[in-house]
Amino acid sequence: MSRPAAKTEPRQDASFPARLNAAAAETERLLERLMSDALVDGEIARPARLMESMRYSSLGGGKRLRPFLTVETAALFGVPRERALMAGAAVECIHCYSLVHDDLPAMDNDDLRRGRPTAHKAFDEATAILAGDGLLTFAFDILGRPETHPDAAVRIALVTGLARSAGLGGMVGGQLLDLAAEGRFGRNEAPQGEQGVLTMQAMKTGALLHFSCMAGAILGGAQPDKRDAVSRYGKILGQAFQIADDLLDVEGDAATLGKAAGKDAAHGKATLVDLLGIPGAHARLSALVADAEAALAPFGADAATLTDAARFVAERRA
Repeated sequence: MSRPAAKTEPRQDASFPARLNAAAAETERLLERLMSDALVDGEIARPARLMESMRYSSLGGGKRLRPFLTVETAALFGVPRERALMAGAAVECIHCYSLVHDDLPAMDNDDLRRGRPTAHKAFDEATAILAGDGLLTFAFDILGRPETHPDAAVRIALVTGLARSAGLGGMVGGQLLDLAAEGRFGRNEAPQGEQGVLTMQAMKTGALLHFSCMAGAILGGAQPDKRDAVSRYGKILGQAFQIADDLLDVEGDAATLGKAAGKDAAHGKATLVDLLGIPGAHARLSALVADAEAALAPFGADAATLTDAARFVAERRA
């Protein structure tokens, strides 16, 4: 059953940047604790090189947008912040693993990520693959802990939701479709039309952002109507994020982005920017921000920060 937002955690600064930065800092500290050298029950050893590469790939960078979305959505349902942060940390591990693997020579073959060498450049390909594997599986370790939620049924729902958003019918499947569209498998299998592009992007990028929001609703036992509202918002946000990302690839530069720009055109990727044009893509982005705000209407002023998040996604420059 959904509950009103908790009133026990006043913040000195309730502005969007302050809340985003606070969630990022809390997520960073939590990941540092979880990825310490201390063993937990059932582990035999934590190899030093593996831990170093996992920390390199997940700490000290990024806006932590996904855990922020989990924390802020969970706040709508009065979820204790420490539980939301645990779920958000799990999502961030999945996100970071995906970046490590995407950067590999067999995938996007990138040398730069967040303004510094990618994991396979800082270490080597084998270590980068294992660091990604470690982050992927560690996400489910985190969700399975009673610290995330005392109710095993809630933890199972979180594990299932994350597996499906990150797996074959979500992020991994979307990455395969993206590679196929580049002709990686002997022939060009570009998505057909706008709907094909939307499907691929909803899987590759949108699914994990959607789950980041849904995790808060799952933790809070949201009623169906409120759960549906969060789901609509998460799907809209995912689409807006990808359009903004595609626009940055066209309009941005490597120094600002902290990674290579112009990759989509170089790889022949189909995007909504290609289909709609730059002015059309900006117009679509504005419409999606309005749709996101409308989706949050059932929560009233309590959802102001999530509305700001949609604007942030649309207006970001890096």
